[in-house]
Amino acid sequence: MTLLFWVLKTVAVTLGETAGDLLGITLRLGYLATGLVFLAFFVVTVVAQVRSGRFRPALFWAVVLGTSMVGTEISDLLNRGFGHGSAPAGIGYAWGAALLTGVLGVVFLVWWRTGRTYDVENITDRPGEILYWIAILVSNTLGTSTGDWLSDDTGLGFRNAFLVIAGTMALIVAAHYLTNIPGTLLFWLAFVLTRPLGAAGGDSLTKPVAEGGLGWGTAWGSAALCALLIALIAHQTRHVRRHPLPPLPAPGTA
Repeated sequence: MTLLFWVLKTVAVTLGETAGDLLGITLRLGYLATGLVFLAFFVVTVVAQVRSGRFRPALFWAVVLGTSMVGTEISDLLNRGFGHGSAPAGIGYAWGAALLTGVLGVVFLVWWRTGRTYDVENITDRPGEILYWIAILVSNTLGTSTGDWLSDDTGLGFRNAFLVIAGTMALIVAAHYLTNIPGTLLFWLAFVLTRPLGAAGGDSLTKPVAEGGLGWGTAWGSAALCALLIALIAHQTRHVRRHPLPPLPAPGTA
């Protein structure tokens, strides 16, 4: 189930990247209009998720997808400016990543000040879950900027950026098994990094061959990722029904 979680997370955020590019760039809706569409989707799903009394895989991953789609548009709007392409009117990928890193730090500081645990398996009350989703939204937005910075500003390109992030993820896995670094810290590092991994992977699928991609295009790439996500969610749903999750402990603090 742990492996399935990370596969689902990666597929969901990759779909968020390609779907954002599909509406914002390919269909020329622009980052602002696309962001508003995705924001409405995110608000509806996150409200339903917070009000839900138990884990529902389809709903949970719909919210994760929503954070990724909204995060893609926030990042593009911040870094590139208004429009429907790579307009040089924003603050740039590096400054965008730096700014969003600061915002994520503030979110975790506020979370810490509430006294609630960072351990996502032990979030047991509504305020804790709201903080969790805010952190995910900001982390996915940060991941978009980081992935774009690695792919474009450093000259690595989409495939090499993907390999660099995948290598970093492998080091985090090794640290989990071989060191005493707190698992919660490693979880959030990996959670942030799955977004640039998805951004680089999505670009690798959809961008033209001349630009280092596979040339699938945003429509076909999004369709393939959506089909894969639905299949994985269906598998997880069957697993949860056959092996119900144990009750959560009483609310705790960090």
